Amino acid sequence: MIRPLHLEESSGDAAHAELPHVLLVLDQFPKTLGGGERIVLKLAALLPQYGYRVSILTFSAHPESAGLKSPPCSIYLLPLQRTYDLTAMQGSFDLRRFLKKQRIRIVQTFFESSDIWAGFVTKAMSSAKLIWSRRDMGILRTGKHHAAYRLMAGAPDRVFAVSEQVRRHCIEVDGIDPSRVMTVYNGLDLADWNANAGSAGRVGESVVATVGNIRRVKGHDVFIRAAASIAEKFPDASFRIAGDVLEPEYFAELQKLVSELKLSDRFHFVGGVTNLQDYLSTAEVFVLPSRSEGFSNAIVEAMAASLPVVATNVGGNAEAVQDGVSGIIVPPEDSAALAAAIISLLSDNAKAKQMGIEGKRLAAEKFTTEAMMSQITSVYDSLLQGE
Repeated sequence: MIRPLHLEESSGDAAHAELPHVLLVLDQFPKTLGGGERIVLKLAALLPQYGYRVSILTFSAHPESAGLKSPPCSIYLLPLQRTYDLTAMQGSFDLRRFLKKQRIRIVQTFFESSDIWAGFVTKAMSSAKLIWSRRDMGILRTGKHHAAYRLMAGAPDRVFAVSEQVRRHCIEVDGIDPSRVMTVYNGLDLADWNANAGSAGRVGESVVATVGNIRRVKGHDVFIRAAASIAEKFPDASFRIAGDVLEPEYFAELQKLVSELKLSDRFHFVGGVTNLQDYLSTAEVFVLPSRSEGFSNAIVEAMAASLPVVATNVGGNAEAVQDGVSGIIVPPEDSAALAAAIISLLSDNAKAKQMGIEGKRLAAEKFTTEAMMSQITSVYDSLLQGE
């Protein structure tokens, strides 16, 4: 049974109710939000400005999830633990009734269960248009997910890929028609960033920072090993990781590694940060040592803060960072290459500053909220017009 977790106050307004209704479906609202959950909330907040009514449906929600605190639209819960049992079958009929009752015109899904299960129900039991939002290279997939994506390759009317690398994965691995897949980069509100962000507060030390919840895929251990090499050349350097601990065992490994490499006095885990601009303003270099990415919001935020970026060559990182122009791209799993790139920037302040300037310029050209919303709503308009 679908039940509301939050109801939008204006949902009863007649003019509001006549707007085309978009349903954003995601697997869960965890306690600590990831990039996918944050982009869902951002879309929900922005779409009414473009003439769309929005609701969110999720299969699971942590009671303390930040996503449930003052959400921008109505949020509904359809409890679902498996997508192939009797409960899921009943849930499919509940979803069909919900789509009809709410007059849903477009269903946009995020993550595996939403893409596959909710996508199947949408196409089999309603006339709503289906859009998949693909944010990664399938790193969390199981064997059944791979098979299901290929079987359903013809289901989505459109697929939004968060980077060109993800777009190619959709086409080459999942077998989706290239004409249905388009790259839509995450957008950032550059007006929210201080013009001099990334240039203040660096007195007496060189700060190298990263942002990413504590998960093995984020490659923080590679960063720590690189930090040991950097510390030998820059005794005043310090290193910071901002992010919540999602994998406690991995966090324990990182703490042990920091201790073994004698970095305890200069390597800091600062937890989740509420003001990213202030955090980045103290840094001299931003690093993203991920083992896998779709497209990193953190890179664009660092670029907006006028920081040079050192990032691994995975996912869309090389699409965001122009190697040698706004930062340096290095191989994944290579702490020596990561250290060398960071050392080169700490050794040449003029070069680092110019890369930061170029990064901010590129962010303003390619990765704005306006560009993202223009692409998304143009697809919505096209689908509703039957094209």
